[in-house]
Amino acid sequence: MSNGVSTSTDKIIVDRSRSHRNKAVSKAVRATRERLQSSAKGNQIFDRDMLAMHVNAVLQSASIMPLFIVLVTAIGVYLNPDTGLFAWALLMLSVHAINVLLARRASRKEITAIETRKWRNRLLAAQVLVGFGWALFSFQSCNTCAGDSYYFYKGAVLLFAISITAMSGFMLRLGVLFGFLPMIAALLATAILSRHVLDIGLTAICAVAVVFFHYIADRLYRSNLTLMSYQSEKDDLIAELEVAKSMSDEARRRAEEANLAKSRFLASMSHELRTPLNAILGFSEVMNSEVLGPLANPTYKEYAGDIHRSGQHLLNLINEILDLSRIEAGRYELSEEALSLLEIAEDCIGMVQLRARAKNITIREQFEQQLPQVWADEKALRQVLLNLLSNAVKFTPQGGEVTVKVGWTAGGGQYMAIKDNGPGIPEDEIPVVLSAFGQGSITIKSAEQGTGLGLPIVQAILAKHDGQFILRSKLREGTEAIAILPATRVLQSVPAVADAPAVERRRRSFA
Repeated sequence: MSNGVSTSTDKIIVDRSRSHRNKAVSKAVRATRERLQSSAKGNQIFDRDMLAMHVNAVLQSASIMPLFIVLVTAIGVYLNPDTGLFAWALLMLSVHAINVLLARRASRKEITAIETRKWRNRLLAAQVLVGFGWALFSFQSCNTCAGDSYYFYKGAVLLFAISITAMSGFMLRLGVLFGFLPMIAALLATAILSRHVLDIGLTAICAVAVVFFHYIADRLYRSNLTLMSYQSEKDDLIAELEVAKSMSDEARRRAEEANLAKSRFLASMSHELRTPLNAILGFSEVMNSEVLGPLANPTYKEYAGDIHRSGQHLLNLINEILDLSRIEAGRYELSEEALSLLEIAEDCIGMVQLRARAKNITIREQFEQQLPQVWADEKALRQVLLNLLSNAVKFTPQGGEVTVKVGWTAGGGQYMAIKDNGPGIPEDEIPVVLSAFGQGSITIKSAEQGTGLGLPIVQAILAKHDGQFILRSKLREGTEAIAILPATRVLQSVPAVADAPAVERRRRSFA
């Protein structure tokens, strides 16, 4: 039985067999996609949402229409003391109650996409019933009223009714038009029968008002539909981003686990590899030096030398890989102390002097004197300068020249620069040689190939010192590597005590 954890040993970044962590996000993505793909017509995608918004609007404004009906009845009775208005008010309140009860029933039920059209027709029918109630109001007349005051009263009431219905029910498409068609028909019939100018004018005004408010309601409906579409797209995008973030977190977790496994592997294998290498290096050196006696066959001596050089190369490779792994894992601890870059440069030049003389390469020094000490790790800086010097000597042709500079930077820091006149590196290959195991085309074609870890280790060590590494090179013009320490690493000089003798800078010579 699967427990949701992958047991495969493949190199995938994301384990898709694991259950999704954020189920709510996954559900939102599925719901949004189903809603966007449920219909080919854009207007039908949000029918259910628009219907739900109309139902909420009806329920929230349920008390407005009864108050309006009571106010209309009170003013009408004041103008025309007729009991017919009370009957009309009772009928309108009953129709309005039916409309509210229908909306409340719709709000309590989970309306599916199939039932949307049926409930929309029911709500339209309820609007038509309200329209018949206003049609009955349009038949009201006042024989005792003086002048045309009752016409103004009736026209104002009908216009207010149209506007209130349009503003509260615009999310029910065609609700205004269908709801007031019976009233327009009743006014038109009255105007045809009476042929009175005021009846004709009232009919025209109400018809124009219905068309105008239908247009306004339709525009509001479309605007709301567009906003809902944008909101849906935004929600879908947010959900997709959440899924991408979850996958990224999973990938990061897997990468961290893989990095930890790599570090544990290297830590365990370093001892397993170094132990036999020490034996290989020791015994091959004994055989090559003929400590225990001469070898009968000179080819064996040559083989022993090859074995020793190959073992030494493999040991250097293992050490570089372990150094880079410790730096990447954050376990490369600096043992900082006050030291002089001039002394380190002189020592490192002495160490590579023999190799330089073998290729007839001249190493020139350009040192600024009286440089104060810096606060850094001496072993790490020696490794930086030795890597850069070794690369310069390795790729400089016979009879070439290597220049070593030590001095001040413009920002108050100190730098070490190694410049050669070798074949150089194409500018597009500089990012390659600065990456782990990266080698340029010149290196691949040359006989002396390295591991491709020297410059990445230099970069990492200088980064641990808050420094900077700059590599400048042009094809057939040579290469310049600059290691920079910031001004915060430079120690301020303190005046010497008068009684204490001055300490001269030590100079070392090799070879």
